[in-house]
Amino acid sequence: MKNIVLIGMPGSGKTTIGKILADKLKRNFCDADHLLEEWEGKSIKELFAVSEETFREAESRTIKKLSAASDLVIATGGGVVKRAKNMELLRTTGIIIFIDRSPELICADVDVASRPLLAAGSKHIFELYKERYALYQKYKDFAVCNNGEPETVVCEILNIIKKVEK
Repeated sequence: MKNIVLIGMPGSGKTTIGKILADKLKRNFCDADHLLEEWEGKSIKELFAVSEETFREAESRTIKKLSAASDLVIATGGGVVKRAKNMELLRTTGIIIFIDRSPELICADVDVASRPLLAAGSKHIFELYKERYALYQKYKDFAVCNNGEPETVVCEILNIIKKVEK
């Protein structure tokens, strides 16, 4: 079975939706950011303190390991789309679903202080969205909107998977 790979902005709901989806599909859930920290032995914040490039290299190593597996639900980091090689690896064993959530909803809902790239505040969320939106569109196989109801999004994804598996 192909992996279900969730991409989207930080705060778009990838982890919350991914956990529910994995439970319904009876698959293992993998949060790429959490595994990155575990496998690298450093926090994302620590890696970013060195440089964004240091973090992106660690992220690519994580994606390579996850892409070698199958039958997973994977929540990626928001910037995974910044490297084409990450997306090529994820596509080889996965169906890529873009969780689209507006920057307004993210700002209203997310503790930006706990996220290194969002710590600069809500203005930065809008800048990231503008920077990354075209990449999310480029790499997605399917897209769903998250207006704050994870169960609704999960149902939409389940319908997509049913169509793909036919």
